[in-house]
Amino acid sequence: MRFAEHWSHATVVATRDLAPSIREMTLKPDVAVGNWAPGSHISVTVLIDGQPERRSYSLIPCADGLLRIAVRLADDSRGGSRAMWALQPGNRLEITNPTSLFEIDWSRKHYCLIAGGIGVTPMLGIAAALARKDVGLSMHYAVKSHEDAALQGELGALLGERLRVHPSAAGAGLDLDATFAALPDDAIAVLCGPLRMLEAAKHAWANAGRAASDLCFETFGSSGRLPTREFRVRIEPTGQEILVPRDRSMLDVLNAAGFDVISDCQRGECGVCAVDVASVDGEIDHRDVFFSAEQKQHSAKICPCVSRANGTVTIDTLYRAEQLPGAV
Repeated sequence: MRFAEHWSHATVVATRDLAPSIREMTLKPDVAVGNWAPGSHISVTVLIDGQPERRSYSLIPCADGLLRIAVRLADDSRGGSRAMWALQPGNRLEITNPTSLFEIDWSRKHYCLIAGGIGVTPMLGIAAALARKDVGLSMHYAVKSHEDAALQGELGALLGERLRVHPSAAGAGLDLDATFAALPDDAIAVLCGPLRMLEAAKHAWANAGRAASDLCFETFGSSGRLPTREFRVRIEPTGQEILVPRDRSMLDVLNAAGFDVISDCQRGECGVCAVDVASVDGEIDHRDVFFSAEQKQHSAKICPCVSRANGTVTIDTLYRAEQLPGAV
């Protein structure tokens, strides 16, 4: 593991809707979590069809030792968001200690924060930390409409005119090329949003001639290019086929079937769970941020924690059942 995880329990003490499809939950941990880095997240265990599943949610700044998270009710949810939206005050959750995957250089003089949809949740803490410093700071928040702009009030009170909201439905979508071109040469960008936004930002950042290391990001791997639907996985060399339902990950299904695929982040960021792809009858929907665009184009490997397929993908997990004594 890249970081030590410690699981404990927490109680839901309040819920409220921040936007039509975004609900906030306030949690009271049984064990004090102490200070945590801006942009941190926690993982929680939720029951989906009676089975425990792990989901990760970014933390929103909160006082009195409480934790705030927000969950988007996704149309293509594998069940996690529906289970979280069903929570009521008094319900109990198992949670991890807060951890940050952002690698931000806090010594710079200029910062540009970019959020897409529910990706705004870690940005409030990062913006608050930067607002206390003597730095140049701007934030761009891409949403479908102003109604969908969760936390806009808190961000506006913190940043004032340094916050720009970009509602695409009003024809005011975020222009990443123009945004990056207007930044000072030494600026870094910090981004959280869906995979398509991240891929567009990486492309625009490179076109602006900026160093890849100056684009810091976190993403949520449930978003992809293709609709979320069931698909099949064929295992070499046995030819065994396994159905991956739309509400479960390929990683979960492989492990449940006895194929031990090791994993770490389960967010498509570390590449630990990557397995070899032998062939594809259909199309792979790479939803990770670990592999480069060229690697995804060749589809030699897949991250089963988040990526999916249409059709059938044949993989080699390198798992081999032990032969019985005397077996040929």
